[in-house]
Amino acid sequence: MPVARLREGDGLEIPALAQAALMALAAQLDSLASQIRGIERQLMAWHRQSRDSQRLETIPGVGLITATALAASVPDPSVFKSARQFAAWLGLVPRQNSTGGKERLGRVSKMGNGYLRRLLVVGATSVSRRAGADDSRTGLWVRSLLERKPARLVTVAIANKTARTAWALLVRGATYKAAPAA
Repeated sequence: MPVARLREGDGLEIPALAQAALMALAAQLDSLASQIRGIERQLMAWHRQSRDSQRLETIPGVGLITATALAASVPDPSVFKSARQFAAWLGLVPRQNSTGGKERLGRVSKMGNGYLRRLLVVGATSVSRRAGADDSRTGLWVRSLLERKPARLVTVAIANKTARTAWALLVRGATYKAAPAA
């Protein structure tokens, strides 16, 4: 639906009270925008000083905000015994309902840090959408998953893999290197 633009002489006048309210809202938006720019500068400065955050940013689907949030939230990754335990802490592993030796995996538990989980899933969504043009090993893996499974399930699987990769990078102090396609 097209939005009508108000111009002088159109015959449409905004009441003085509405103008005052709109001007107050515009001033608040300007103030918020400048505060956000300031926070972004501080975040970027912290990111440049943090080796862990810089290493995490090399993972596909992990940007500045996700990298800094992970690095700040997990100061000692050796607290977790394995990458699976780290992914479980984030709530990215299936819930297990096992009895009588029969393993049954349910839905993703969604326990743990919802903010980090959300950031990882959003990054995974980006990776899954770019998988069509990606000829790396990860791109092939994502395309094969998308052929068999629903897109949302695939994005959570990618987020789980990203979390495990992040744990490995934090523990080993390494940088992400994409494996070439076979």
